[in-house]
Amino acid sequence: MAPPNRHVRQNARIAKPTRRSLLAGVAALGALGATGCARVATASSAPGGDLLDRLRAQGVVRLGIAGEIPFGYIDKDGRLTGEAPELARVIFKRLGVDEVQPVPTEFGSLIPGLNSQQFDVVAAGMYVNPERCAQVIFADPDYQMLDSFIVRKGNPKDLHNYQDAVKKKARFATGTGYAEIQYAVEAGYEESDILIVPDQVAGLNAVEAGRVDVFAGTALTAREVVKKSAKAEATKPFAPLVDGTPHVDGGAFAFRPTETALRDAFNVELHKLKKSGELFRILKPFGFTEAEMTDLTAKELCGG
Repeated sequence: MAPPNRHVRQNARIAKPTRRSLLAGVAALGALGATGCARVATASSAPGGDLLDRLRAQGVVRLGIAGEIPFGYIDKDGRLTGEAPELARVIFKRLGVDEVQPVPTEFGSLIPGLNSQQFDVVAAGMYVNPERCAQVIFADPDYQMLDSFIVRKGNPKDLHNYQDAVKKKARFATGTGYAEIQYAVEAGYEESDILIVPDQVAGLNAVEAGRVDVFAGTALTAREVVKKSAKAEATKPFAPLVDGTPHVDGGAFAFRPTETALRDAFNVELHKLKKSGELFRILKPFGFTEAEMTDLTAKELCGG
């Protein structure tokens, strides 16, 4: 799931995600991330950079993580996991870097942290959008994502998209920094009328308690969080409208603008995993389906 963003809202149009919550295990992440910070490889000022060589020499790459299930988090056993860290382990191993280490931060601090060299790469399922593309360079997306609503069982207001929610004056909630904020505003909500909660768990609680009629999030996080709920369900995934056109988001790894060599090498291995089907096998345990596999490119999502 971008996915993150959650947090202090960046450009609202696609300031998602992912999601943007610091869930269970953040404390453990903090302990892990605090070790060895001085070992972050220094970026090269040369075109293309030489960071990959440096990472190979030191044997470790530091990942900027937002502590969000299922994108990157510490599990109950204290192990770094999630779709992005597990994918990073495979790709960087193929690139000759044997170890990954997390550096935890809030989703909204990932890009500043990357560009200030607090870590080497953002591995947080970050959605690719033009605003972010002006600050970092992205690998091609490793997944695509539609939206979904969390609603009461039986979907009593018959809500299936943002236009339905506006028309029926549904009490609406979404997460801090989520792209869904802008999608709702574009559909007709006043931003001041949207309840902003920390994450999808808080959104589920708000729906179950009757404080809101709907919580909007990614299709993956919505369907995962309602699995054990007796009061709520997730709607069928749908594409939100952006400028009147259905929009599909894509999440990817982010790199400093100078590190084109590392980004390109990463992309080569990523596309091999896509072609072989191994990418889906890596992401499937975290709730991803074949519908979330994608051939979208960073260039498409960056708008160029």
